[in-house]
Amino acid sequence: MSKPVKKSPKKPPKKAKNEASYDSSNITVLKGLEAVKKRPGMYIGDTDDGTGLHHMIYEVLDNSIDEALAGYCENVTVTVHDDSKVTISDDGRGIPVDIHKDEGISAAEVIMTKLHAGGKFDDNSYKVSGGLHGVGISVVNALSEYLLLEVNRDGFSYTQEYKDGTPKSKLKKGGKSNKTGTSITFIPSLETFGKNRTFDHDTLFKRLRELSFLNSGLSIILKDERDGRSSNFKSDGGLEEFVTFLNKKKSVINKPFRFLKETKDGMAVELALQWNDSYQENTLCYTNNIFQKDGGSHLSGFKTALTRSLNNFMEKEGYLKSGDLTPSGEDVREGLTAVISVKLPDPKFSSQTKDKLVSSEIKPVVEQETYKHLNDFLLENPGEAKQIATKIIDASRAREAARKAREMTRRKGVLDGIGLPGKLADCQEKDPSLSELYIVEGESAGGSAKQGRNRHNQAIYPMKGKILNVERARIDKVLNSDEIVNIITALGCGLKEDFDLEKLRYHSVVIMTDADVDGSHIRTLLLTFFYRHMPEVLEAGHIFIAQPPLYKVGRGKSEEYIKNDSMLRSFLVNKISQETILHLTKTKKVTEQDFSSMLASYNSMMDFVESSSNNAPTLFIEAILNSKDFNQKTIAAWLKDINSNLNKISAEDIEIKVDLDKDSKSRLIISQTEHGNTLATILPISFFKSKGYKLIMDFKKKSDGIKPNSSFFMKGEAKKEFTDNLIDFFEELFEDSKKG
Repeated sequence: MSKPVKKSPKKPPKKAKNEASYDSSNITVLKGLEAVKKRPGMYIGDTDDGTGLHHMIYEVLDNSIDEALAGYCENVTVTVHDDSKVTISDDGRGIPVDIHKDEGISAAEVIMTKLHAGGKFDDNSYKVSGGLHGVGISVVNALSEYLLLEVNRDGFSYTQEYKDGTPKSKLKKGGKSNKTGTSITFIPSLETFGKNRTFDHDTLFKRLRELSFLNSGLSIILKDERDGRSSNFKSDGGLEEFVTFLNKKKSVINKPFRFLKETKDGMAVELALQWNDSYQENTLCYTNNIFQKDGGSHLSGFKTALTRSLNNFMEKEGYLKSGDLTPSGEDVREGLTAVISVKLPDPKFSSQTKDKLVSSEIKPVVEQETYKHLNDFLLENPGEAKQIATKIIDASRAREAARKAREMTRRKGVLDGIGLPGKLADCQEKDPSLSELYIVEGESAGGSAKQGRNRHNQAIYPMKGKILNVERARIDKVLNSDEIVNIITALGCGLKEDFDLEKLRYHSVVIMTDADVDGSHIRTLLLTFFYRHMPEVLEAGHIFIAQPPLYKVGRGKSEEYIKNDSMLRSFLVNKISQETILHLTKTKKVTEQDFSSMLASYNSMMDFVESSSNNAPTLFIEAILNSKDFNQKTIAAWLKDINSNLNKISAEDIEIKVDLDKDSKSRLIISQTEHGNTLATILPISFFKSKGYKLIMDFKKKSDGIKPNSSFFMKGEAKKEFTDNLIDFFEELFEDSKKG
């Protein structure tokens, strides 16, 4: 038998000489700032979602903060102008302006146009710096369609303008100046950021507030010329104030504990912490003012010292009784709010995004100083130490109780999907990707849902009442709730350490509650349970919300379902404009189109009036419609007019009055007295710049022709005349339209 002959593999055919070649001519070298323009995301982050845009400000701001860290800057101002323009100025030393001996141009221009240029690579200029890579200002320049650099230094002022990263001229020396500092004004490039060049005030507000806490004594001002808002951030308490701020709405257990330690090696560790009565830990880590969401070596050192210090203290002081388990790190940190801020000359991070610190030299420093200072705090404050120890021991006992509860439920088969709840009407389908579970509100809803379901792939679980609010409940208490255990059992994927998404029995879990307040509450409680204890199910997209209609309306033989009050009003707008005619006078009618627009405007106004964001009484809104437009310059005349109109439209047993707050000229006090009881409402003057006020003024403009004893509605032969209250006039119209 002859052996099979092996065929040699075919060689790829040679390409003709005229085909595309790959040689040195194909290699592109991006010079100067071209690399930044080509790949901006590598330097500032996403240019589409706003993070990169705000990072432009942070890059410039970091230079001012570095001046402050070096001890040369006390004031920083960020001004947001119209047309996407921003100015960041400080009173530091000012960027150097002398000629750079290697580049032959001013040092300022080198910093603005060369990547990896700056004082942060020279140990003598900045001991610590947030802008480690030295690309900050040059990147901002590269990604700005216009940039103006202003420097005050050495007794003179200097300016230089740039367009798309290129200097329009050399650095110009101006007149004499007794100030020092740097000011940079820039407009982000339309080519890079597209139409998304709107800076978000709240985003900047939060970051600048955070920086003020991290840099005690530094004044940071945020001015927003778009709406006149201005904020001055200055924290003398530093991290202690930061922790107090983070715990503002919580019940705290101890006064904030803080220490600051500087080493001979140029490193500094600052720490502040405070426990509250919640069950969540909130530890924030910073290196040279940069936030590390993934922690790192400083967090590791802190956790080790915290657990060791507290366990040693509780053991020595007799808080741990025989039989008690030694509290774990999680027990110690339950309800803890802490901020760790380290400053070191050459920090090392796990990636360019600086989300995790990997500098090993800082860990023993943090660990040693935390252990030492925390021990002193506990010994010097025995009352607070006792409260902290009690909370930790409670957490440890609850963890052990939860472990036993899980073991109990596992033995019963609850967490293994064996023995499904009796109330569950399961489906026939065994493929989870095709199966749906409807969690409905009550036995009654469960009965009708079972009748209307497709039993092949739709399961129904009728829930009895409201489940436990798990937001502030320990796991042992959660597992003692029958309804929650039944839901866990029905889903089959377990909980906590036993959780396995692969075992989820339904890939569509639909929360179907009534379209009322109780239904919304039940839905929120269920979502809270999934968010806190089964976040993977939420993240995988398996949780859905059914939105049953609140109303069913009939017109002739047809029926229509309407989701909520807002949609009902929209439906009624169309119905009224078709069935009713508005007469401004006996001889002047409003067209159907204009009437529909007026009704829609009224609808939008009332959505605001009835919303939780509005605290102004309806009578006050009515008076605004009848009064002169608000003008802060002539506020006395406006108050006289508004109070006169309130007297006309309010009932005999109701007295309502508006006054300017004597203690604060920036707010009004609306006093409403009824049956001897007075309710005072505080309304800031900023209300008159709000979206809600604009909605009121829009309706006022569109309804301007409606006059008392002259205007009226006609619906068929029925006539309704307008007397004095415009809101009552329209509300009666809407109520009448619901009848048919």
